[in-house]
Amino acid sequence: MNFTIESNCVGINEKPYIIAELSANHNGSIERAFETIKAAYESGADAVKIQTYTADTMTIDCNREEFLIKGGLWDGYKLYDLYKWAETPYEWHQAIFDYAKKIGITIFSTPFDETAVDLLESLDVPAYKVASFEMTDLPLIKYIARTGKPIIMSTGMASEEEIAEAIKTVHDAGNHQLVVLHCISSYPAPIEQANLRQMTTIAERFNVPVGLSDHTLGTTASITAVALGACVIEKHFTLSRQDKGPDSDFSIEPDELKILCQQTRDAWLSLGTTGFKRQQAEAQNKIFRRSIYFVKPLKVGETINQTHIRRIRPGLGLEPKYFDAIIGKKVVTDIEYGMPVTWDVLDKE
Repeated sequence: MNFTIESNCVGINEKPYIIAELSANHNGSIERAFETIKAAYESGADAVKIQTYTADTMTIDCNREEFLIKGGLWDGYKLYDLYKWAETPYEWHQAIFDYAKKIGITIFSTPFDETAVDLLESLDVPAYKVASFEMTDLPLIKYIARTGKPIIMSTGMASEEEIAEAIKTVHDAGNHQLVVLHCISSYPAPIEQANLRQMTTIAERFNVPVGLSDHTLGTTASITAVALGACVIEKHFTLSRQDKGPDSDFSIEPDELKILCQQTRDAWLSLGTTGFKRQQAEAQNKIFRRSIYFVKPLKVGETINQTHIRRIRPGLGLEPKYFDAIIGKKVVTDIEYGMPVTWDVLDKE
C-alpha cells in the first residue's frame, strides 16, 4: 500500500508527507510562483503542488444565475471570472516544473480535465492529486489512474458511496498507489467541523493510507491528524496573506509552514510502536525505582524481621513485591547497613 514519489516513501508508518499547495497564490505572477516554490522548499515541505486548468476547461463563460457564486469567500464572482483570475497558465508549467527540479523540491499537480493530464504527462509529473470537487468525475479519475502514477485524492463533500466508487475506479484501472485525504471543503474550514475521526473511518472502511487536506486556520488540525494516522498533510501556502489572492485567506505563510513541518514530524516520531518495550531514554533511570535494602546490620544466621529491611531507592535490590517473602528468612553472610537484599545472601531453605 506504500509507494514512492521521487525519493520519498509515502504511506502507512511513514513520516508525514507535507504538501504545500500553491494553487492560485502566484496571484498572476510567474516570478511569485517561483518565490513561493522556493519558500516551500526552504520551509521543509516535501512537495509543492499546483493546479492545472484554464477557465475554459473548468466552466463556460455564461451569465446565467447558476454561474454566479453566492456567499463565502468568492461571493459575487462569476465562475468563469474566478477561474480566469486563479488559473496557472499552461504556458507556465514547463518553467515552473524546471524551477522546482532545479532547487530540489518535488512538484506535481491537480488536473481538472484530460487535457491537463496530457500536459502533465508531457512534463513527466511524478504523481497526481484529485481535487474534492472532481472526486465524482469518475471518467477523469480513470484517465488519471491509467497513467500508473501515484494518486492523492481528497474527499471533501463526498458520501461513503462516492468515496467507494472513486477508490474502486482507481483500483479497477490497475492502480493501487493511492492515498485518500479527508477534507472539509470550506474555505476556511471551521476547526470545530474538522471532523478528523472520519479520516480514521476511511482508513478502516476502505483499507487505504489516509491523510488530511487541511483548510482550517493554523496547524492544530494537521498535527492532530498525524496523531490519528495521517501520512499526508496538504496545506495551501502563500508568501503573505496580506496580498489577498484568491486563496490567501486560508493559506499558511512560510513561518507557519516551518512550524507545520516540524510539529507534524515530531507528532509522528512521538507515536513510536505498539507493545511494552522499554525505551532507551528510560534505561538509565531504572536505578531510581524502589527496591529492598537492609537498614540494619545482621550476622550470619540471623533471621530477618520487618525492622531489618525497607523498600527504598535505588533499585539494585530485590523488587518490592518480594518484601513479605523475605521476612523470616536467615542471612548466609554478614550484612552491612545499606546493602541491597539479593537472593544470594538469603538462606534458600
